[in-house]
Amino acid sequence: MINLVEDIKPISYVKTHTADVLKQIAEKNNPVVITQNGEARAVLMNVHYYQSMVDSINLLKILSIGENDIKNGRTISEEEMDKRIEKILE
Repeated sequence: MINLVEDIKPISYVKTHTADVLKQIAEKNNPVVITQNGEARAVLMNVHYYQSMVDSINLLKILSIGENDIKNGRTISEEEMDKRIEKILE
C-alpha cells in the first residue's frame, strides 16, 4: 500500500537520491510516485511486482475474451473440440 508521505517524491529528489529510492522500493515493495511541478508523472516499482501486474492484466484480458465469446455464442462442444484436436495431430 502506498504511503503518501514516503512514497511520493519530486523528480529532483529522485535525481539526487536514486540509490536511496531504489533501496526503499526493494525493502518496502511499495511503488514510488515521481512528481514534476507538483503533478504525478511516473511510477517507479519493483520489477517483480511490475511483472506480476502485467501477468494479471493479461490473464484478465483472456478471461474477458472468453466471457465475450460465451455471451455471443462463439462456443463449440467437447466433441467438436476433440475432432479438431485429432485433425491437427494427424
